[in-house]
Amino acid sequence: MASIIKTPSSTWKAVIRRKGWPTTAKTFRTKRDAEDWARRTEDEMIRGVYIRRSPSQKISLKEALERYIKEITPTKRASTQRAEQMRAKPLTAKLGDYSLVSLSPDVIAAYRDERLEAGRSPATVRLELALLGHLYTTAIKEWGIGLIYNPVSNIRRPSPGEGRNRRLTWSEARKMLKECDAHSNPMLGWAVRIALYTAMRHGEVLSLTIDQVDLRRRIVRLSETKNGSARTVPLSKRAARVLRQAIGHSVRPKETNLIFYGEPGRDGVRRPYRTNKVWSEALKRAEISDLRFHDLRHEAVSRFVEKGMSDQEVAAISGHKSMQMLRRYTHLRAEDLVARLDGGSSKS
Repeated sequence: MASIIKTPSSTWKAVIRRKGWPTTAKTFRTKRDAEDWARRTEDEMIRGVYIRRSPSQKISLKEALERYIKEITPTKRASTQRAEQMRAKPLTAKLGDYSLVSLSPDVIAAYRDERLEAGRSPATVRLELALLGHLYTTAIKEWGIGLIYNPVSNIRRPSPGEGRNRRLTWSEARKMLKECDAHSNPMLGWAVRIALYTAMRHGEVLSLTIDQVDLRRRIVRLSETKNGSARTVPLSKRAARVLRQAIGHSVRPKETNLIFYGEPGRDGVRRPYRTNKVWSEALKRAEISDLRFHDLRHEAVSRFVEKGMSDQEVAAISGHKSMQMLRRYTHLRAEDLVARLDGGSSKS
């Protein structure tokens, strides 16, 4: 049976002590409200459906995100950790003051629409919502915060779209490589070529270590990939030649195992070479617009298909788990298809 107590501040406090449940209390402005809450809560306890909602009413999204970044994010790969820290910033800025229980689907949908109207890509907004959704799942299943449901699951996610279909022309490829080679550090040209020849991701290329490369067998072993599955990448003669040059570079420092290494940080540790700025400058000099480093992977996959390789063979190299995802990265040149049609037609 609940106890209804009048407080010194003239409010009414309902206290429920029931065997098998922790003591639960809540303060109300009127005695009637306290009695109604106590009646509903005791009924939920009897039926075994009671959820302690007070934590979700007290903790803000900002506080929850800080806990998530501190406890959950460190269990993920380094690249994912950095990405989640960045995705948490706009969520905190726009929604951080809401308590977890008050953050309703319509508020989250408004956030989605505002981000899209501000020019953020559907993919960016989808990833921010994915972070928010997993935070709620973690809060419900692991933190024991009294939430009835995950509000993110009730809203529409932005369509991922058809993906980019940016292809390099042969002229652009020549100018791009020429300008990359003109840079004072040869690692830029080497890294770009490896991406273009192997379809490895940007992070996979820059994090390559010497022990991952077997030049005799012409393979690269990738143990950490974006989709979590290890894979072995075959090397063409051109790709093997580039890696041989990079590994044998005369000024390579002995203290690093990285193939593409940067300058030592304040802690004296060398981390992967950073291409962002020098890559952009090389493209500017080559007068090439709307080209991202990741488009080199797209280009490599499309070239593999144009060589006549099967979807399964290309997927084994690129690491795509589904044919649907692989096709999003594959865009064949119309002129190449025309040539193939002419070459395969019978004489009449």
